[in-house]
Amino acid sequence: MKNIKSRSKVEDRVSKELWRRGYRFRKNNKELFGKPDISIQKYKIVIFIDSCFFHGCPEHGNTPNTNRDFWVKKLKRNKERDAEVNDYYKSIGWHVLRIWEHSLKKKYFEQTIDEIEQFIIEAKNKESNE
Repeated sequence: MKNIKSRSKVEDRVSKELWRRGYRFRKNNKELFGKPDISIQKYKIVIFIDSCFFHGCPEHGNTPNTNRDFWVKKLKRNKERDAEVNDYYKSIGWHVLRIWEHSLKKKYFEQTIDEIEQFIIEAKNKESNE
């Protein structure tokens, strides 16, 4: 567990592409609840890139057979924490986007980045109109 880094290569690829497209943001802002992978406070945007394993992807998530009790408890708590974080941001009027790690594979990367960009544009427009 101690070898798990707080940033992944996938997050770095997403960050580089969004930065290239002109978006300015903070990565892993410790001051925000749940330490979102990407945040734009001005427009109340938080984006989380969820690992299929650690966040229980319905398509690719699995529970290891070794030390099964630990992993069942750990993965269940991760899902509960994700829901708590989502509820928190929605309750204070923020825009929350969660992206599965598998949607950022090479085959889907550009499409997913376009979806993230569209999410940011819509959130910015909503904040500008308020």
